[in-house]
Amino acid sequence: MILEEVALPAADGSALRGDLALPASVPVMVVFAHGSGSSRHSPRNRVVAAALRRAGMGTLLMDLLTEREERHDLLTAEYRFDIGLLSSRVVAAVDWLAGLPATRTLGVGLFGASTGAAAALRAAAERPARVRSVVSRGGRPDLAGDALARVAAPVLLIVGGEDPEVLRLNREAAGRLAAPHRVEVVPGAGHLFEEPGALEHVVRAAREWFRRPGGDAPGAPGGRT
Repeated sequence: MILEEVALPAADGSALRGDLALPASVPVMVVFAHGSGSSRHSPRNRVVAAALRRAGMGTLLMDLLTEREERHDLLTAEYRFDIGLLSSRVVAAVDWLAGLPATRTLGVGLFGASTGAAAALRAAAERPARVRSVVSRGGRPDLAGDALARVAAPVLLIVGGEDPEVLRLNREAAGRLAAPHRVEVVPGAGHLFEEPGALEHVVRAAREWFRRPGGDAPGAPGGRT
């Protein structure tokens, strides 16, 4: 397992911090897009990433904002809901992985939480040849807007059963997806999946989705029709 801190170049010339992990034989790379007010150090994302690495997958946990932008955002909240900016940073990560010898031939999965889910979905719409699957945890896919209809990769929307407003928004967004998709409701879980067993449910569902994009979702290879 190769673990290293990396600097990813963004389209505007800024550098984004990331933690890259490459198992010896990796079938897929999973890029994590954190939610509003968070960072690559998100404890829940790190739990999911560690589980995916144990399953043999590569992971890239990255900051979607530069250090200067993070300081500014703490005062103004200007950037945390700028889905255009955040999605451009996810696209930059996908392109960066395409340029690395160790990862250039690998498919990419995207794991987004909260607003990071919208950024991941927009990035998937912009890089259909590279992104093979998307998983959202307690996400706001509705914020991806018109990009939802252009996503080609299978999408898994994981939502807590005790998070009714976000569940409603996810179901509405699912209706706008043309790609194979599934809404996975975690019984008894709230928005942060802090309840016993909730995050483990997320891990299992995400791991299976990245292993077999689309699973048995309608329209997926081998799925229901």
